[in-house]
Amino acid sequence: MKKKMFSQDELLTKVGIDEKILGKWQKVKLIKPDGVTSDNMPFYSRRNIERVLHVKRLLDLGYQLEDIQKIIKKVGLPGAGSKDGKSAKTSEFLTVGGLAERVGVSSRAIKHWEEKGIIEPDMRSEGGFRLYPKLYINLCKLIKDLQLFGYSLEEIKDMSSLFRDFLAMGNDLNSSDVEKNSLRLDKMQQKIRVLEEKIDHFKAGIERWEDLLRKKKKEISVLKSQNKKRLKTKGKKKNA
Repeated sequence: MKKKMFSQDELLTKVGIDEKILGKWQKVKLIKPDGVTSDNMPFYSRRNIERVLHVKRLLDLGYQLEDIQKIIKKVGLPGAGSKDGKSAKTSEFLTVGGLAERVGVSSRAIKHWEEKGIIEPDMRSEGGFRLYPKLYINLCKLIKDLQLFGYSLEEIKDMSSLFRDFLAMGNDLNSSDVEKNSLRLDKMQQKIRVLEEKIDHFKAGIERWEDLLRKKKKEISVLKSQNKKRLKTKGKKKNA
């Protein structure tokens, strides 16, 4: 897990204010959530908690909200992205349930993959609340595909680790040792070649089944037509 975050309730408990006050500060843009979940639940970083505490201290010293806004424009506050208080664009993350819904699996499946070390939440709160970035939607769909291809969870875990390594190297190639990077990249290419071979086998198998099913559908239609004629003939004999 890369980051620790706090739900709104956890933030309120830590800083000792109520939801109404926080809402007022957010309305005048003194405070802004670091992100929201797919169901619009805000969450906050530790830096944002420090920012809230700093606003509290300024209010205790007798400053008004208008004064604090001016201070932000001039020198900023702890946790601010810039002097005017404008922070980065609010990010959207997914809860366990939100991720499960987007992927088309149960929440239990997401938790099971996490327990096996296949996926890892990007953020976790003190209360165990977990959040995943949107890119995990495609990653989890790929996990489903690999299960259909006959991969075990241990094999999928290995490929998922390589996928995370790839993302990390893409963000900053210099963050890891050059020799380790070379080994990981070679392993990625090897896994891709093996997967391509499996996909080719699956494609050939799918083509065989598609051809078989087309033929059998026609044959079944012919048999149904013949049987329908037999039913009509049988009905005429009974009525004769």
